[in-house]
Amino acid sequence: MLLQRFYDDGLAQASYLIACQATGDAVVVDPNRDVDQYVRAAEVDGLRISYVTETHIHADFVSGSRELADRTGARLLLSAEGGADWSYRFAAEAGARLLTDGESFSVGRVRFGVMHTPGHTPEHLALSVTDGAASDRPMGVLTGDFLFVGDVGRPDLLERAAGETGTMAVHARTLFRSLRAFAGLPDYLQIWPGHGAGSACGKSLGAVPQTTLGYEKLTNWAFQVSDETAFVRDVLEGQPEPPRYFAQMKRINRDGPALLGRLDPPPRLPASRLAPLLDQNALIVDTRHAGDFAEGFVRRTINIPLNRSFTTWAGSLIPYDRPFYLIASDDDDRAISKAARSLALIGLDKLGGYFGPEAVSALRGAMATIPQMSARDLASRLASNGIRVLDVRTLAEWQTGHIPGAVHVPLVELEHRISELDNTRPTVVQCQSGSRSAIASSLLAARGFERVFNLVGGIDAWTGGGGAVDRDDTA
Repeated sequence: MLLQRFYDDGLAQASYLIACQATGDAVVVDPNRDVDQYVRAAEVDGLRISYVTETHIHADFVSGSRELADRTGARLLLSAEGGADWSYRFAAEAGARLLTDGESFSVGRVRFGVMHTPGHTPEHLALSVTDGAASDRPMGVLTGDFLFVGDVGRPDLLERAAGETGTMAVHARTLFRSLRAFAGLPDYLQIWPGHGAGSACGKSLGAVPQTTLGYEKLTNWAFQVSDETAFVRDVLEGQPEPPRYFAQMKRINRDGPALLGRLDPPPRLPASRLAPLLDQNALIVDTRHAGDFAEGFVRRTINIPLNRSFTTWAGSLIPYDRPFYLIASDDDDRAISKAARSLALIGLDKLGGYFGPEAVSALRGAMATIPQMSARDLASRLASNGIRVLDVRTLAEWQTGHIPGAVHVPLVELEHRISELDNTRPTVVQCQSGSRSAIASSLLAARGFERVFNLVGGIDAWTGGGGAVDRDDTA
C-alpha cells in the first residue's frame, strides 16, 4: 500500500492518495480544486486514479472531487447519509456511487470500510483503511472533519454558516454519540484527519499531521467528557465566528462545483487601467504587507496581505458575484499565481487580473495613509471627545477582556455591518496583535471613514502597558 498526504497551508487542509502498488489502482480522498497535484503524483508512481471520494460536504473550500473524477475518468464515491437537505444534488448527473454505513470498496488489495460519523455534518463518513497485503485488520482511519489531532469537528456550522437555526445543539449531541461509538475501535488505529492547526473547522486543532486513536483517547479533550450535556456545552463554547464564505462553500459543494479545466494565472494589467476601474467602483485588493499599505495606498482599495491568512479574509471580504482585481507587492508573478490559486480553491473565480507595484506609484496623487496609534497614545486620548475604539476580534476573544467603551464588530461581519458605525468620528481599530485591525482599517478607509487609526500591537500591547480591560459575556 502507498499513502501520500497533500497539505495546503492556506486552508490548513489535508487530502490523501492511497494506492495498491500491486495493481496500480489509487483513490484520492478529500481533494481540493487544484487537481493537477494529484494527477502529477499518480503519474510519477505509475498509478491509475480509479476512485475519488470525500468524507463530507466541505464548508471551507471548493471540493475537487468532481473535477478530479472528470479529469481522470475515475468513479466518484459520495455519502448517501445526509438526508434530504444534505445529499449531493449532482450525484446522479456525475454518475456517482453513493456510500452508506457498513459498506466497503476496494482499490486493488486495499479495502476501505465506510463508517457514518455524523455530528460535524449529517452526511459525514470516516473511512477505515486495510492493507490486505499485510493484514485483514484495518491500520488506520481517514476521519475527515470528525476527529482531529487534539480536537473534534465543530457541530455548529450548519446553524452559524448555513442558517439552519436551532440545529447546533442537536448536532453536538449526535457528535457525542458518534465519538462514543468510535472510541470502541482498537487503540492502535492511526488517525489521518482532514485538517490541521489554523483551520476554522475546530477550535484547538493540533499541528502534527497524524495521531492514533489510543493517543487521542488519552489527550483529546472530547474523549475526557463522559456526560453528554457537558460535552454539548464544551464543544459549542468558544467556537470562533466562521468565515462568511463557509455558507457559499456548503451550497457549492452540495449542488455541484463548476468544472475549472485548469488553473490559469491571471493577466497583468497596465497601470493606466487602475484609475478607470476605481471610478467604476471596482473592488481592488492590495496584497502588500499591512505596514507598506498603511504608509501609502491608493484610495478606495482594501488591504488583504498575501500571507497564510489570505484565503480566510479574502473569502470573507471579497464578493462572489462581481469581478475583482489584485495589486501585487512586487514583480514576482509567482506570488500572484499563488494568490489566484488560493482564491480558486474557495470558489472566487471572478479575478479579472492584477496590477504590478508600479500602478501604486502611478497614482501618487490619489494616495492616503492609515496612521498608527500606540497603546500609550490611545490611553491618553481615550477620554477625549468623540474617539471610538472598534474591536474586530472574535466573540470569544472579546469575552476574555476588551478595552472599556470599545464597540465590538468581528472582522468577518464588518463589511455587512459597516452602516452601524458613524464615519464622522475618529476610529481606532483594534484586534489581538494588529493584523486583523490593519485589514479592517483599510476597509473603513475604502468606505469613506476619514479618520481611521490602527492600534499597533492590538490589545496585547494595551494590556502589556497596563491598560484596563472589561470582561463580560455579552456582545
